[in-house]
Amino acid sequence: MSYSLIRKKLVCVVALILFSQAFNVAQAQEAQQQVHKTPLAKLDLKSGDSIVFLGDSITHQCLYTQYVEDFFYTRYPHMRLKFHNAGVGGAKAWDALARFDRDVAAYKPKYVTILLGMNDGQYQPFNEAIFQTYYKDMKELITKIESIGAQPILMTPTMFDARAARLEKRKRNPASVELYNSVLAYYGTWLREVAAESGFGFVDMYSPLNNITLIARQKDPTFTIIEDAVHPDPPGQVVMAYALLSDMNVQRQVSRINISKKANGEPTATARGGKLTDLKFNEDGVSFTWLSKSLPWVVPAEAQLGAELTKLGHRMSQESLSIHNLPAGRYELSIDGQVVGQYSNIALARHIELQSNAKTPQYQQAMEVALLNKERNDGPVKNKRNSWRAFQTYARIKRELDAQTGQKDEQKAARLKKLEMQLKSQEKTIQESEAASLALEDKIFKANQPVARKYVLKKVVAQKKKK
Repeated sequence: MSYSLIRKKLVCVVALILFSQAFNVAQAQEAQQQVHKTPLAKLDLKSGDSIVFLGDSITHQCLYTQYVEDFFYTRYPHMRLKFHNAGVGGAKAWDALARFDRDVAAYKPKYVTILLGMNDGQYQPFNEAIFQTYYKDMKELITKIESIGAQPILMTPTMFDARAARLEKRKRNPASVELYNSVLAYYGTWLREVAAESGFGFVDMYSPLNNITLIARQKDPTFTIIEDAVHPDPPGQVVMAYALLSDMNVQRQVSRINISKKANGEPTATARGGKLTDLKFNEDGVSFTWLSKSLPWVVPAEAQLGAELTKLGHRMSQESLSIHNLPAGRYELSIDGQVVGQYSNIALARHIELQSNAKTPQYQQAMEVALLNKERNDGPVKNKRNSWRAFQTYARIKRELDAQTGQKDEQKAARLKKLEMQLKSQEKTIQESEAASLALEDKIFKANQPVARKYVLKKVVAQKKKK
């Protein structure tokens, strides 16, 4: 083999080695540059922080948002947050963009929850072009939320109840009825991927509604919590509120009290969630004073089924009381003189839960808060949301007219002008509604402050049977 040929081969080998090394270095540098973000695991809130609930008619209903507010009003009575419902019936992602500056950015949110997609899929089997519109508009919406320094919390579209749709008198496309729930699952799966890759918050609204419905139909095939197939009823909206708070890992327990005796017979207690004083322990029972830091999370009567379906109290609002070393027998518990129940010494040693006991003063106090907030949402909050319907119609017509070339549609132009006149009073409506809402919130923050409660546990004396 000639020297020149050997040299050429050596040059090729060296070049290959150098290329390989350069490629490996480039790959290592690229790997170092890739930063895998951690999705938002929990809400970090302090007084004055603002949360915006952005969405369509399911948000406009002012129900799951109301129940989430109830949680914060009762669990954090000394932390005053700012809540703004930004839902409009019929909204798609583009509509949220059109009203973003006044209806989202103006409230300087720390977090923005996004519940959109039900209308974006247009109630038909999967269509790639329709999805790409949703994809583009949602990406732009997320970018705008980040641009104002807020953290997006992406929420899957809720369930489309095909069985409820089939039971309706209204005629629907059979293919749409069969396939639309799976379309929403596709949209939600994409949102989960976006949240995971970008480090956003993520809430699965879809699965809890579907799973609870499937389990309930094993006993009652006509069961639904979405009677019109699209808008969850109050119990279904409790499931949504539970999903949001659970996925965002909020504080779940109200209190835990554990009372027993030391070896020398002296009473002792460990407690979380408040301050226990004046503990007295005797053969007939126990008494103490308890000042809790919070109240249980309760919902109005029309939503109670949702609390039962999610085991809301046990999972998200537990008030646990356990008392050991009691003589055998049954004991009557009263709080501030109100008898709330009777329990055996065995049940008390294991622990009892009080959060769902409607007889307790703290439950009744929490219900007062919930009813005040219901008044707030049914009145001024919903009044403000209704004012945005006209704007949504205005923005859509304007978009259509702006896209037209040549002669404009005269009917649409006339309607646009009429809507412009109507919208002149919108800002006044918003300000008046917010003032009325704030007045009710002031009442809520007077009603939600925990007070010291006197607990008395007395042994029930069995009555002698009459001869």
